[in-house]
Amino acid sequence: MLDWTTGHLTRNGSSTPRLDTEILLAQARDCRRIELYTHYDTELTAEQRQVMRDLVKRRAAAEPVAYLVGFREFFGLNFQVTPQTLIPRPDTETLVVEALDLARNLPHPPQVLDLGTGSGCIVVALATQQPSAQLVAVDICNGALEVARRNATVHDVAGRIDFRVGDLFEPLESGRRFDMIVSNPPYVAHAELDELPADVRDHEPLQALDGGDDGLDIVRRIIDAAPNHLAADGTLLCEISPEQAQCVCQLVADNQSYLEPRIANDLAGRPRVIIAPSAD
Repeated sequence: MLDWTTGHLTRNGSSTPRLDTEILLAQARDCRRIELYTHYDTELTAEQRQVMRDLVKRRAAAEPVAYLVGFREFFGLNFQVTPQTLIPRPDTETLVVEALDLARNLPHPPQVLDLGTGSGCIVVALATQQPSAQLVAVDICNGALEVARRNATVHDVAGRIDFRVGDLFEPLESGRRFDMIVSNPPYVAHAELDELPADVRDHEPLQALDGGDDGLDIVRRIIDAAPNHLAADGTLLCEISPEQAQCVCQLVADNQSYLEPRIANDLAGRPRVIIAPSAD
């Protein structure tokens, strides 16, 4: 089953056919992936075979594995995902690591704002690692916020996260300040959407991907408005595309409310997160 399905998904365009196959077969058998090998001689039941056939058919049609099984691992935690939420990716863990480094150097419990929280992967990961942190998570999509709330509940941090529906800073009280503002905003240029892999382009929420003509519409709004919500010595951390690093650095440099920004690279060595300290 593993070998045949891996070949089938390879022929149908999967970039990670073996991993996809293992995840789907573990789902069909209701077991951990390791058990596919520790119990390799166990025969599949007729029901399990049918479940596997249905999953493989949908994956071959480019439906994301994370949506098929209902979760994706991020920062060592499982997060529920639905078609209303972007699927968490390892690149975004760079943002979490940088935020945690900053939080450890604060002389007080961190106050954190997560803009466009989606599944809640960033804010929940931060909350689990910083038990004293107080966090606010904002998303324009109510359905995404419901998923984020469920993920926070599963990981026992819901009591410290204030979930709010709205457009970026709009649902915040006037004068509310944060030590860190974190965001993985839409940053794909509109013309590049058609070039995305089919499982992303046709299934993940367009609103969480489309960043406008140059991909920076939302990034600009965040950079412009964040100083009004950063505490003294506060920091903006924003995920970007590697190709946008120079342009985004210039946007920050042109704004007199920030000190000189720096860029953090992801595990592949590509520019991934801009870190902009407040000048106040």
